[in-house]
Amino acid sequence: MSWFSYDAGGPGGGTGERDRQYFDPEAYKIVLFDQRGAGKSTPSASLEENTTWDLVSDIEKLREHLKIDKWVVFGGSWGSTLSLAYAQTHPERVKALILRGIFTLRKSELKFFYQEGTSHIFPDAWDEYLAPIPLEEQDDLMTAYHKRLTSEDEQIRTEAAKAWSKWEMATSKLRVDPDDIARATQDDWALAFARIESHYFVNAGFMREGQLLEKQAIDKIRHIPTVVVQGRYDVVCPARSAYDLKKVFPEAELTIVPDAGHSAREIPTSKLLTEAADRFRDL
Repeated sequence: MSWFSYDAGGPGGGTGERDRQYFDPEAYKIVLFDQRGAGKSTPSASLEENTTWDLVSDIEKLREHLKIDKWVVFGGSWGSTLSLAYAQTHPERVKALILRGIFTLRKSELKFFYQEGTSHIFPDAWDEYLAPIPLEEQDDLMTAYHKRLTSEDEQIRTEAAKAWSKWEMATSKLRVDPDDIARATQDDWALAFARIESHYFVNAGFMREGQLLEKQAIDKIRHIPTVVVQGRYDVVCPARSAYDLKKVFPEAELTIVPDAGHSAREIPTSKLLTEAADRFRDL
């Protein structure tokens, strides 16, 4: 039986039972990883010692604790970032990579979703995202939100967290899911999600610009079987990043799904992820 490591999105999203649905439990032992401050990890929404490289270290400690030699690593959105960072740091421990909605935290990616880009596609949801931020601060929305999400005032933090989280929940699927919108109204979940995302994004993921796409980084993982599934109409992590990854990593298999957005739970994307997991079950 093979081991499977699942890295959640966000950062800060946490994992849940539904995240096991892509993997045959007869073939895999599944490890769901809640990063520092997210999901079942405590303290909730904590930013202390919470960087990409802390998380890479945490994943490796989990592998060692569970006495796993090698495992298949799966991640979408921020999970794809973390999966790439982990594989490039510990390539000898990765049997295969299954990635969805590629996100490398380049400035252009962050600007598209949080400053100008997706705003032109979802103008109604964008107005709600702008609402907590005064006009004079709207030229740098990530910084403005970070200031509020780290405020000493609980009401200010919570208001900002709900608006930040609702923006992503409203734009993640081709058809907006009311359940996703409802989740953004839950104080504890929204605060962890928004605070941790903002913390990572204003710090550029604690990486150099484009670090995950650098030749020396990709050379470390060229031998690893890699499947990339990308929604054509993903406006959270647009297809440009998956395409750029494919250009520097031609050995990877890229499928652009013609009728999907960002979410792994859209049926065409979910089907392809499940097929990829089935393909690697006997590695």
